[in-house]
Amino acid sequence: MGDASKPVTQPGTKGLFIKTYGCQMNVYDSERMRDVLKPLGYAPVDTPEAADLVVLNTCHIREKATEKVFSELGRLKDMKAESGGRLRIAVAGCVAQAEGEEILRRQPAVDLVVGPQSYHRLPEMIARMARKTGDVLETDFAAEEKFDALPKTRELDGPSAFLSVQEGCDKFCTFCVVPYTRGAEYSRGVDAIVAEARELARKGAKEIVLLGQNVNAWHGAAPAQDSAGGEWGLGQLIRHVAKIGGIERIRYTTSHPRDMADDLIEAHRDVEKLAPFLHLPVQSGSDRILKAMNRQHTAADYLRIIERARLARPDIALASDFIVGFPGESDKDFEDTLALIKEAGFAQAYSFKYSPRPGTPASEMSLQVGEAVKDERLARLQALIRDQGMVFNKAAVGKRVEVLFSRDGKLDRQALGYSPYMQPVHVADGAHLMGRFAEIEIVGATSQSLTGRLVEAAVRAEVSA
Repeated sequence: MGDASKPVTQPGTKGLFIKTYGCQMNVYDSERMRDVLKPLGYAPVDTPEAADLVVLNTCHIREKATEKVFSELGRLKDMKAESGGRLRIAVAGCVAQAEGEEILRRQPAVDLVVGPQSYHRLPEMIARMARKTGDVLETDFAAEEKFDALPKTRELDGPSAFLSVQEGCDKFCTFCVVPYTRGAEYSRGVDAIVAEARELARKGAKEIVLLGQNVNAWHGAAPAQDSAGGEWGLGQLIRHVAKIGGIERIRYTTSHPRDMADDLIEAHRDVEKLAPFLHLPVQSGSDRILKAMNRQHTAADYLRIIERARLARPDIALASDFIVGFPGESDKDFEDTLALIKEAGFAQAYSFKYSPRPGTPASEMSLQVGEAVKDERLARLQALIRDQGMVFNKAAVGKRVEVLFSRDGKLDRQALGYSPYMQPVHVADGAHLMGRFAEIEIVGATSQSLTGRLVEAAVRAEVSA
């Protein structure tokens, strides 16, 4: 959870505070909402108290997401009363999509509710709100219209920029609400993606992160200048984006095993700018549970993909997602998951206890697993992942890696950046490295991060340049 906020001191502007929950797609959406609202005079501020408009950009994936939103809205309601009604409150994102009418019914202090495919209409909604005419609820699925309507220029917060290329999901995993809150799979056109990437590079972005709920399901017609024609997949798109001057690193997230095409795996072999990192959620190592989840792949299928990726790029770092305690998960099913983790070997992973999401098939399944069992399984799984992360990170000690520094560390003058393998790297006295790539020698490691020092040769090269 974060916020897309900055201080504003210019007179005549209206304060905008966006609180972001959930995934990287929501972070991207918050940044684009800020761009949409800029022509209306809204500028980011650091706190909701300084804002004229507060937007809660919500996520519906985790347990009790709706109640967390209502808890936050209760605090904002009091703040709105203290402002004499000046403060306006908007709820955006996936909870807005799923629970929009309920939000307006339960919390009258909310002025606007807008779904993740409709936020390009915020200026129109604000105008209607001011005139007290029309609806304050927008939850249409109109991905194509949204991207066509968004401003062509973007604000850039740092050297790494998200670029949404695909939205929605057609997979219908039985535990997941995304198909219901984000709609069907939609791929943006090549020309629009490349134009946005060039704009980001022009503004100083050194790393582009291609985003999608199932980003490797992206496909699009080849641009007119491609004599071969036909349809491109994500691998070909990456090759094209890699040609844009100024972009030095490309990543993509999040992928689905069913869409790991040969061309994408070959891009890891061929495209130097493509980071050697693959986040490929598997969720379970049990074929029985994978079938119940409607994942439409087996554990063996997943391991074969991992093998192909490592053949293409032997140093590739792997990440995944796991759910423990899915309905009907037995001790044997859980042991199968641990066995898959041991065989695959992960640099990092996200893991969660299953929680029923209203309206999903899994929420209606029998044999729900008890919370105590979920807790014990999650602890065991996370301990194994921590051990693997420690092994992976310790292997970096003594090596030199290119790190892109994006923000301040917790200590004075400490800089924090990310290696090509998505390892957080801390460097002391590194304030001058912000926004740049630098060659770093790794001198220490934990299961979560690395410590490094600037290579002296890199300093000399910088001074002589």
